[in-house]
Amino acid sequence: MQKQIVKQFDGYADIVKKIEIAEKKGTDFAAQKGEVAACINKLHPARIPLRISRVITETPSTCTLRLKADNCRLPPFQAGQYITLFLDIGSIRTSRPYSISSSPGRTGYWDITIRRVKNGLVSTYLLEDVKEGDLLESSGPQGNFHFNPIIHAKTMVCLAGGSGITPFMSMLREITDGGLDRILYLFYGSKTMDDIIFHTEITRLAQQFSNIKYLPVIEEPAENKSCETGFITADLIRKTIGGGDDKSFFICGPQAMYDFCLPDLEKLGIPKNKIRREMFGAPLNISGYSGWPPKIKPDDFFEVNVKDKGVFKARADEPLLVALEKNNLAIPSLCRSGECSMCRIKILSGQVFQAPGALVRKSDRQFGYVHACVSYPIKDLTILL
Repeated sequence: MQKQIVKQFDGYADIVKKIEIAEKKGTDFAAQKGEVAACINKLHPARIPLRISRVITETPSTCTLRLKADNCRLPPFQAGQYITLFLDIGSIRTSRPYSISSSPGRTGYWDITIRRVKNGLVSTYLLEDVKEGDLLESSGPQGNFHFNPIIHAKTMVCLAGGSGITPFMSMLREITDGGLDRILYLFYGSKTMDDIIFHTEITRLAQQFSNIKYLPVIEEPAENKSCETGFITADLIRKTIGGGDDKSFFICGPQAMYDFCLPDLEKLGIPKNKIRREMFGAPLNISGYSGWPPKIKPDDFFEVNVKDKGVFKARADEPLLVALEKNNLAIPSLCRSGECSMCRIKILSGQVFQAPGALVRKSDRQFGYVHACVSYPIKDLTILL
């Protein structure tokens, strides 16, 4: 910006005068050294020790861990955000993100709700091995999947699938705990009624608060159950909420739900800027995605040469981040969904596959960086951590 233009700004002369005085007299801030960093660390700590105070069974495959800070304070969070647990399981140092399911108004604890994943290393550990009194380590609250009163309509249409209910549970509890002037429609897709997490509590809150509208949608309903069946479709949404002009849409669930529901929201004429989509981990069946090389089998192995750190074999259908952790090369990570960019690595040679729509910055693509959590080896690789 040209200096002549700057001089035309209101207050320019006063600022110049203050600078001149400061240069002559100066101020010694040595006594305040570290105060800013300490304040920031209270709100955005890198690591938090958390003690498990309760283990709450939700369904046969799901439980909630109630976590309290161990000799420190819990920082505030926005309903819908997540924390990442850092875990040592056997010889593996790994991490997993979990949405906070409790209300931001309950400042003494955080709830995270875990559903068992088939052959899941971390979910099995948290559901079977941890107990009340155990100490865990987590990140501070992270993520952008939350209500923003500046840009979002006060009527929220939330589409949940499976354990994707957890961020919505925090939002719902925040609304009812605080008596917020906000309307929430909750469509909750589940395979069976027994798989629905928080069903009793959500039903009670919907009966108690007129601004909470709850609609479970069951894929395989029992014969004696009266409920919506099948999937969350455009017709069902239209029938329930009417038009979408004055509403904001939020969706969280497995990839199959996005593949089905996002096109149906498009049928309703909902613009993309009105849809908030939460990332939900790495794809489970990456070889079934469009663009996967037909000659590469999911159980093919490729050599990964980590510059200056060693060589190992990795499966084609396993994210590089997981392969690195299995070989004692833990790198920074938070979301494990290709969004936060903490696990960026550089591909020096070889090739990886990334699902269509992977969130990689243009500059990263230009210089060969990828997100290890959603990148799969399809040729021998040399990488730089």
